[in-house]
Amino acid sequence: MKEYVATFHTHLSALMTDRNLKGAGVQARMMPVFRKLSSSCGTCVVYSADGPCLEQMDEDVEGVYENIGDETYRILYQNE
Repeated sequence: MKEYVATFHTHLSALMTDRNLKGAGVQARMMPVFRKLSSSCGTCVVYSADGPCLEQMDEDVEGVYENIGDETYRILYQNE
């Protein structure tokens, strides 16, 4: 399992994604976003899964990052 961080343009989108992930059996939690990743809505969803679970993201997702260690993140998806 890998750890991922999803950032959002709105709090509602973060909430919807958190619910979608949990509904799919993925362990997820909402928390304040790491400032080096985003400053949009201030909320992110951190989750552990075998893959990035892009199908569970709300349409207002800003980006999805993989934690590659030592507080280093690699962007996997960016919604423009």
